[in-house]
Amino acid sequence: MTFNVQTLKNLNPVISKMANHEEIFWQNPDYQSDSSLPFTIDDIKDAEARLSRFSSYIKAVFPETKENNGKIESQIFSLDTFKNIEFPNLKGQLLLKGDHALPISGSIKARGGIYEVLKFAEETAIKNTNFTENSDYSILATDQFKNLFSQYRIAVGSTGNLGLSIGIMSAKLGFKVTVHMSQDAKEWKKVLLKSKGVEVVEHVQDYGYAVKEGRQLAQNDPYCHFVDDESSSDLFLGYAVSALRVYKQLEERNITVDDNHPLFVYLPCGVGGGPGGVAFGLKMIFGKNVHPVFIEPTEAPCMTLGMVTKLHDAISVQDIGLTGKTVADGLAVSRPSKLVGDVMTSLLYGACTVEDNQLYLYLKTLKDQENIFIEPSATSGFHGVKNIIEINKDTENATHLVWSTGGNMVPDKEQALYYQKAEEIIDKE
Repeated sequence: MTFNVQTLKNLNPVISKMANHEEIFWQNPDYQSDSSLPFTIDDIKDAEARLSRFSSYIKAVFPETKENNGKIESQIFSLDTFKNIEFPNLKGQLLLKGDHALPISGSIKARGGIYEVLKFAEETAIKNTNFTENSDYSILATDQFKNLFSQYRIAVGSTGNLGLSIGIMSAKLGFKVTVHMSQDAKEWKKVLLKSKGVEVVEHVQDYGYAVKEGRQLAQNDPYCHFVDDESSSDLFLGYAVSALRVYKQLEERNITVDDNHPLFVYLPCGVGGGPGGVAFGLKMIFGKNVHPVFIEPTEAPCMTLGMVTKLHDAISVQDIGLTGKTVADGLAVSRPSKLVGDVMTSLLYGACTVEDNQLYLYLKTLKDQENIFIEPSATSGFHGVKNIIEINKDTENATHLVWSTGGNMVPDKEQALYYQKAEEIIDKE
């Protein structure tokens, strides 16, 4: 489909600013409107029950999860010092949801990606053996089931972190695994996957092409399950389970979420599955009192573009002259998920974009003030806080939760380079 850029600009000034590589904030005019949703709270609870069934297996094969009894979950951190430096005018609490340190694959993708692999493993075991939902799931670690799973292949297209979660879990179960990645994905992620026995297929084109190629190859193989980041319900619901966990964590902190104490949640957004699933889950739990905000790079605001134009996956950032290239590799996506765009029509409070250099600066401040390292893409949520402060002056009773989506597996050498880049940016200012 061909688009007239000038026509799109004339339709909405937000599109004009995006096309000019400017940072924007877009408040969703359809927020909190009536709409039908494809999932319910029961779907989330079903996903949570499945993860609970797998806890004995997870605990057995990933010792780092024993302390949490086989549950893949992250902490919530208070960022009081960081807040005083970056947002001195913010009166409400600033918290960080530490998915950068999730067990197994060190990013939010450990939620949806691992969940979809586990669900496929469960279905495969039940279909081919006398295994049932009442079985001890730790037996899935035995040679009997590894041999069964080795007859199947799992494939995915990924910019990096989804590939890590799919690859690590699938290989552990015994599946053959293929991860299709764009050539500009981080080299250390490719090396790590290969060390786990994962086949990595590199594509010269971008993430969208890698997904398309992976999907097409999988369609020709009846023994291949393709994890489709653009349209998977299982991925989406795996992410949504996090809302049940956040509810308990906020309760433990004695944090109230109600009409007088709103919860703003800031979610870095690429194709949309992770942030969309989390936002949906939180809306099912907290209703009108939680306000999800998506944050994207200025060069790859695909979800915002899709929602502003209501074209969703029928438009890409290249159609308005953007490159789709960004240091935030997990967010380097040109075309959004239609599934997520449709679901978020009435659930998304708003969205904003951020320049790459600012991501490095947030990274440095967080490391300096809180001794927490996260990937550049994961720091983008802080820019959402900046925008909300500017448009909502009275947030004294609000809680602000920034979702930290990745970073724990970044090699020390890479971490040092990110930090050095921040110092170079400061020196030039």
